[in-house]
Amino acid sequence: MKKYLLPVCLLLLSGPSFAQKTKTAKKPKASSAQQKPDRRAGNPIFPGWYADPEGAIFQKQYWVYPTYSAKYEDQIFFDAFSSPDLVTWTKHPAILDTTRVKWAKKAMWAPAIIEKDKRYYLFFGANDIQSDKETGGIGVAVADKPGGPYKDYLGKPLVDKFHNGAQPIDQFVFKDPKDGQHYLIYGGWKHCNIAKLKSDFTGFVPFEDGNTFREITPQQYVEGPFMFVRGGKYYFMWSEGGWTGPNYSVAYAVADSPFGPFQRVGKILQQDPSIATGAGHHSVMQVPGKDEWYIVYHRRPLGETNGNHRVTCIDRMEFNADGSIKPVQMTNTSVSAKLLR
Repeated sequence: MKKYLLPVCLLLLSGPSFAQKTKTAKKPKASSAQQKPDRRAGNPIFPGWYADPEGAIFQKQYWVYPTYSAKYEDQIFFDAFSSPDLVTWTKHPAILDTTRVKWAKKAMWAPAIIEKDKRYYLFFGANDIQSDKETGGIGVAVADKPGGPYKDYLGKPLVDKFHNGAQPIDQFVFKDPKDGQHYLIYGGWKHCNIAKLKSDFTGFVPFEDGNTFREITPQQYVEGPFMFVRGGKYYFMWSEGGWTGPNYSVAYAVADSPFGPFQRVGKILQQDPSIATGAGHHSVMQVPGKDEWYIVYHRRPLGETNGNHRVTCIDRMEFNADGSIKPVQMTNTSVSAKLLR
């Protein structure tokens, strides 16, 4: 499944009725000769139980779109969070909910966001279908602003069936920087598919062999796919282990094509008994024009045993000289303030 600084007392207040307060950055009064203090957000980056965060950069703002981490029947909306600097976060409540998606009833999971032609498309899972006989799957919503409000784009799921054994959840939209083609990469139940999206996101274009959904499942894949390109190579990442357990983690592979083949390299994010457990279902943000990367992920605070008690965090993601990803060091301090220019 899910496909999920502030003192602990704020976390205890979190829940559907908790009002997110916007933090205000204070200007330092030190003279120009004095060094400015290192402003850091701390992990989790905002209060509340949230998981499966999709990080994105729009209009010189950082955005995070998470799953509201609660019982399936209570997962009927998405909140979003924006920040100019990774430290001060503003909540945008209920950017999409089931009142605007008539076929969605519960288990709204793992939003994936992409901008195209000045519109914002939010892909999401709903209803946690267990067979092709049920209504649900992966839907699409659209808005004119990254903070919404979003409305149902198709009036029905984009993917409503099992293909190659993949449950239609945990969607990610990948734009190949080499040719501009958009792909939907998705899948639970230990299977992952890639499909070529139409230019208007209303459906799919079959591959040359006539198939629409191509399986690219690597070893030990469970759910939560993510892909990016660095140095001409395609990095494919996913979550392993059980989402409710301490062994939830993130692994990756590298290939020359978005279709693989992907040979598992190893884990780069996993539990740290001194920090948190159940670290997984992540996304990655790159500072535009720079080789600076952040991993946005959820984890379970120490001492929490409720599967839905997950919080959203950000840490640095770095690479070795050979292009391999260094193991991510989970922190409680998070990252330093970083303005986008």
